Amino acid sequence: MSSSRLPDDLMPTTLFIADLHLAATEPATTETFFRLARDFAPHADALYVVGDLFDYWVGDDSLGEPFNQAIVRAFADISGKGTALFFMHGNRDFLLAESFAAACGGSLIPDPALLDLYGTPTLLMHGDTLCTDDVEYLRFRATVRDPQWQAEFLAKPLSERQALVIDMRGRSEAIKRQKPLAIMDVALPTVEATLRAHACGRLIHGHTHRPDIHLHRIDGRVCERWVLTDWQGTRGGYLAATPEGCTAHFL
Repeated sequence: MSSSRLPDDLMPTTLFIADLHLAATEPATTETFFRLARDFAPHADALYVVGDLFDYWVGDDSLGEPFNQAIVRAFADISGKGTALFFMHGNRDFLLAESFAAACGGSLIPDPALLDLYGTPTLLMHGDTLCTDDVEYLRFRATVRDPQWQAEFLAKPLSERQALVIDMRGRSEAIKRQKPLAIMDVALPTVEATLRAHACGRLIHGHTHRPDIHLHRIDGRVCERWVLTDWQGTRGGYLAATPEGCTAHFL
């Protein structure tokens, strides 16, 4: 990991962040995000938010809330200065929709998304679908990603949705404390099968909160797997990609 300094301003640069878990109750993390938005993101060609931007998101009709407005304004300022913005769903903000992306001046992208990153085919994922040993979570994920479930949930009043999500978060944290840590990490056979299926030499993902770089040998070639850092308080970080490769930076 290097310092927070961006690569040379003259070099094309793309930034990747994930797992910020922004919430009005976490002002230190929010201020760290505002620092990224002010001092680093406007100098990049593009910024990809690879899931779990928010600790939870109950629907785009919550855009009018003051905290959400402040986050949107920060992104709109980034895009207004010429940085392309892309948002991928995470396991906590899968209800982010086009209204949010449009208000920020960005676009939603699918998970997974295959990028041509300065000539290197790069697969971008939130990372939760790589955790195939956590069967209970994947069952829950399938439920909440079902369009009918989402339509019924979004039909509820905003205050009821907020209360339901807070309750769900509490129960989820209790369940996680009882699970072995290995179950909540990626399954290496799934990672290797994914790299093979997409025929790419680089994978970038978040979700596991275990920032690192891993090397995988797939069919005789070495593939990189970059795990993005999570954010807590004044600690944050981003991955910077240039034509020369990737470097991880802590804020």
